[in-house]
Amino acid sequence: MQSSYKIRSKKEILVVDDTPDNLRLLSAILSRKKYEVRKSLNSKNAITSVKADAPDLILLDIKMPEIDGYETCKILKSDPKTQAIPIIFISALDDALDKVRAFEIGGADYISKPFQDAEVLARIENQLHLRDLQLRLEIQNQELIQSNQDLEQFAHIVSHDLQQPLQSIIGYAKILGLQYPELLDTGAGQYLEKILNASNRMNILIKDLLSYATVGKERDTLKLVDCNEILAEAIGNLSMLIKEKKANLVYSEMPKVFGRKVQLVQLFQNLMGNSLKFTRPEVIPEINITVSFESESYWMFAFKDNGIGIENDAINMIFQTFQRLHDNDEYPGSGIGLATCKKIVENHSGNIWVESVKGEGSTFFVKFPAAKQHPESV
Repeated sequence: MQSSYKIRSKKEILVVDDTPDNLRLLSAILSRKKYEVRKSLNSKNAITSVKADAPDLILLDIKMPEIDGYETCKILKSDPKTQAIPIIFISALDDALDKVRAFEIGGADYISKPFQDAEVLARIENQLHLRDLQLRLEIQNQELIQSNQDLEQFAHIVSHDLQQPLQSIIGYAKILGLQYPELLDTGAGQYLEKILNASNRMNILIKDLLSYATVGKERDTLKLVDCNEILAEAIGNLSMLIKEKKANLVYSEMPKVFGRKVQLVQLFQNLMGNSLKFTRPEVIPEINITVSFESESYWMFAFKDNGIGIENDAINMIFQTFQRLHDNDEYPGSGIGLATCKKIVENHSGNIWVESVKGEGSTFFVKFPAAKQHPESV
């Protein structure tokens, strides 16, 4: 829920104390610092005032009739509209247990009476600064959420509005080749081939972009899935490429993890597809997939290949969107596949990284919480 707190140029502070002299003293101290001061002699009126118009901070006495400061704090912290307002207790109670209780129920700070003016002002300014930083972070998070929603909407527009005419281009180019075969023996045939190649690359890019944008959109709860089934489906999807490359796949028994099946299939498929793509011409591709149980808390998957490897200075770049290390004519791709893998793994509370030796191959590691450790498994 969005906070009712506002960043004001002139901060409002509510002082709650059943002693009029204390109210006057604190009001004078705060007014000299150009704070807007609101006063209340009892908790009931203070709660009503806060819910009607939230102040930036509350100075709250503990010992008051009817509703004491502790109970007042509990009431305000239990309401989503007022729970973010920092509350500084200011009291003659100086026992350590009183202070501990104040912090346990949500107090931001504690000032003992009698107090020094400078101490009160310093603690107030500190809490106001922290609250402003927190609110700015909340605003940035809201903007990020909106940006992600806009990206998802854009991806669906791309999927519909760009794929349709693109399929028409591919279709008409193929029709030209079929109906006018004599063109294929001329320069026009080369142009048709270039049209088809460029269109197919664009089609892959659109699909990869859509896939990246929609990862994390699912709101369903993670379910216990068998990674043997995940791996079998991913291998099936890559069967033509595996056959074409004459690749050797070696893999061990897979565990069950909490996840979303569609995303995990995509993860395994992308990692294996990446290994099949970046192969050395003179070497038969080999992919070795192993899994181990780490520290009784995590499953560690390792996808090891004997491909071209990665330069050390490029390892930190490969999980970024649109980062390509090779020319498209040499190794085609969109530069989105590994970024999608990273997004999927983080969406499952895991980690992904790579170790590689240039010219010898790479090993991609994926670390997932074990079922009993996963935050959504309890």
